[in-house]
Amino acid sequence: MRRVTFDLDVLRTFVTGMELGSFAKAAERLGRSTSAVSAQLKKLEEQADTPIFRKAGRGLALTEAGETMLGYARRLIELNDEAASAIRDIELEGWVRLGLQEDFGEAVLPDVLGRFARAHPKVRIEARIGRSHDLAERVLSGNLDIALAWHDGTTLPYSRHVADVQARWIGPAKPIEAGPRDGEPLPLVVFEAPCLLRTVATETLDRAGLPWRMAFSSPSLGGIWAAVAAGLGLTIRTDIGLPANVRAIAPGVLGLPALPMMALHLHQKDAELDPVAARLAEILLQAAMETLPEGARTGEGLREVA
Repeated sequence: MRRVTFDLDVLRTFVTGMELGSFAKAAERLGRSTSAVSAQLKKLEEQADTPIFRKAGRGLALTEAGETMLGYARRLIELNDEAASAIRDIELEGWVRLGLQEDFGEAVLPDVLGRFARAHPKVRIEARIGRSHDLAERVLSGNLDIALAWHDGTTLPYSRHVADVQARWIGPAKPIEAGPRDGEPLPLVVFEAPCLLRTVATETLDRAGLPWRMAFSSPSLGGIWAAVAAGLGLTIRTDIGLPANVRAIAPGVLGLPALPMMALHLHQKDAELDPVAARLAEILLQAAMETLPEGARTGEGLREVA
């Protein structure tokens, strides 16, 4: 059997293009011409000896082999970057304070901490799981170095737009046979106020002219999932980190209105992060991108607010 050694530069272009949703953007991000990127993708299919892409309307979509390749490509690049960082920053040490929005606590944090600790065992990490407003305030006050959170309108000096993720109505895993009867308020399961997604839910229902009532309120995400799974009401989250006992409900079902996209931001305490925080931010964003659902729109760039 012919042994194949995949080109890591080609795999990086492939992964970057899929994450950005455009190989033209990947070319710009990686400092290559679009023709060079096209040549790299052709080389990838030649090395794989099978089609990676298929026509989908006016664009391209991954074949089954392409989906498999994407997963392995991410792992190979991750291992390569981890090895390079471990060698380059072997003496990296210090202390970094990380904040994560609740949805990413179980889905992202274990992977981030494991990858970072293996490469930089001398660095101490302090992690905080919290709500968007609390995390933004802590970055603003200098109590966190970086935080990944939904953008709630709080103005921070340094904030990087990571992606837009679709908000979803979430109900119990078992099918709901019928919604509220005409005129009966929709039962909501929400966080205690203040909460960004609580506000999004009530304002969306108000604009649609649909009555609602607070059926259950909890200070923790675990409590939210338990109440929704038990059938006490509906909540809104994204597809990130959904447990098996709940499911997303499409707009229109039960008369539910469409929900907006949620902007995911990486907040930074400083415009230029120190080497420890910068490396953790890099690993955090890599892990977050792997967790984002299909259809999330990615963004980039550090926006400085005067």
